[in-house]
Amino acid sequence: MNRAVMSTDHPLPEPPAPAEGALPVTQAGYLPPAARDRQALLMRLLGTYGTIIVLAAMLMTFSILQPGTFATLGNFRNIINDMAIGTIVAAGLTVPLVAGDFDLSIGYVASFCGLLAVGLLSSGLAIPLAILLVIGLGTIIGIVNGIVVSKIGVNAFIATLGTGTIVVGLNYAYSGGIPLQLTQSREFTGIAIGRVAGVPHLVIIMVVVLAVLWVILNRTVQGQHIKAIGVSPESARRAGVAVDRSRIVAFAIASTCAAIGGVLMASNLGSGQVTAGDSFMLTSFSAAFLGSAALREGQFHILGTLIGVLTVAVGNNGLAMIGAPIFTQFLFTGTLLVVAVALGGIGRRFGRG
Repeated sequence: MNRAVMSTDHPLPEPPAPAEGALPVTQAGYLPPAARDRQALLMRLLGTYGTIIVLAAMLMTFSILQPGTFATLGNFRNIINDMAIGTIVAAGLTVPLVAGDFDLSIGYVASFCGLLAVGLLSSGLAIPLAILLVIGLGTIIGIVNGIVVSKIGVNAFIATLGTGTIVVGLNYAYSGGIPLQLTQSREFTGIAIGRVAGVPHLVIIMVVVLAVLWVILNRTVQGQHIKAIGVSPESARRAGVAVDRSRIVAFAIASTCAAIGGVLMASNLGSGQVTAGDSFMLTSFSAAFLGSAALREGQFHILGTLIGVLTVAVGNNGLAMIGAPIFTQFLFTGTLLVVAVALGGIGRRFGRG
C-alpha cells in the first residue's frame, strides 16, 4: 500500500490570521490567558450586576414607551405597595435557599393560611388570636418540612412538594373549594389598606420583616450556621454546627413568612381565596434567583431578593401599562426565572475565578 509522504518543498499553508478585533484562539480551541481573564471578568460582572442591568433596561424601556403613566411617582408608589406581600414571602424563601434547600410549599401555605384566617374571623374569633393561630400553623408546617428533610432524609424538593399537596388538600377540605367572604371584623381589612403618615401598612410590614430576616442571617449565630450549611453541610457539622436544627429553623422561617403573606393577602382582598397565593411560589423563586445575581456573586441574600422582587414587579407593571395580553406576564415570569437561574449560575461559577 502506498503511503502519502509530506514533502518539505511544499509546506502546509499557515492558518489565516484572526480578523481585527477578534479574540485569538489556540489550535485546541481555548482562549489564551489574557482573553480568558477578560471573559471571566465579564462573566463575574454579569453574575454580580446582571439583575440590576435587567431592571435598569426595563425601567428605561417602559419609561420611553409610557412616559405619562409608567414613569410617574404615583405608579412607582403603587409598584412598591403591590410588591410588599410577595417580597415578604420571597424573603422567607431566601432563608432555606441560603441553607441550600428548596421549599415548594410556600404558595400553598399562603393560600391556606389566608383562607383560614378569614374563616376564623367569620366564626367570631378575635383578630389578634386568629392571626396568631394562622401564623403559628404556618410555622408548624415549616417545622414539619424541616423534620422530613433533615431527620428523615427526604429530598427537599420532594418533601416540600408533598407537604404542599397535603396543604392543598386541607385547603379544599376546609373550604370545599369555595371562596370565603369576610362577614365580621371588617377592621381586619385595615391591616393591609391602612396608612401611617401616608405610608401604607403593607410597606411598613415589608420593611420590618426584611430588617428582621437580614439581622437573623447576618447578625446572629443561627444565621451564620445557616450560611455555613449552604456552603458545605458536612464541613458545618464537623465545625460543631447543629445542621438538622438549623435546617428546621430555615424551613420554619420560610413557612412563617408565607403565612404572614397569606394573612396580608386575605386582608387586602377582604376574602379568602382558595388559590390566591399559589403564584407566590414561581414569583418568589424568580425573585430569589434574580437576587443572587444582584450585588453578590451568585449568593442568595435578603437585599438581593428585594431587588429581584422589584424587577419582577416592574416587568409585570410595565407590561400592563403598555396593554400587553395577560398571558405575556406568565411568559415574562417564566422567562425571567430561567434567566435568573442562569445569572446565578454564572455568578457562582466565576465568582471565585
